[in-house]
Amino acid sequence: MTSKKNVLAISGSTRKSSSNLNLIKAIETIATDIFSITLFDSLLEIPPFNPDEDTDAPPAAITRFRKQLKEADGILICTPEYAMGIPGTLKNAIDWTVSSMEFSNKPVALITASSVGQKGHTALLETLKIIEARMLDSTQLLIPFIKTKVSADCKITDESTLQEVQKLVASFSLLMNEA
Repeated sequence: MTSKKNVLAISGSTRKSSSNLNLIKAIETIATDIFSITLFDSLLEIPPFNPDEDTDAPPAAITRFRKQLKEADGILICTPEYAMGIPGTLKNAIDWTVSSMEFSNKPVALITASSVGQKGHTALLETLKIIEARMLDSTQLLIPFIKTKVSADCKITDESTLQEVQKLVASFSLLMNEA
């Protein structure tokens, strides 16, 4: 039997009670026997990307973020779309990994859960592809109208969405086991 993998989960929303955070917690329950989730909850501590500071000794928050990414067997990103794009804090954090390559060949699952989400999802997929994140079509999911599908007590209430998330979890687990 394969040991449980460690997943670093990143919510693209900085709201304390966001639907994306609730979705991560729901996935944690669904995947409890498959992988363990550590929540990265420090997006607001990441300084604005500055190439002059992207050195062998970057800001401490960047060093911690990069270390967590390196130590994870896989990365789960659950994010809303904001103004038809990627939330700025999430994009900023990812920008800090371009030269250090923590995402390169790292198994990634991406869920964009928003009111609509298509444009933000597409933009983030392009970013993840360029930094060589390891993804499959089956480890990507767009969930429109998320507020009607995940409850405040972190349960997926829409049966179709639950099935799609379960399939994503299974595919993501297989992807991590291949790494």
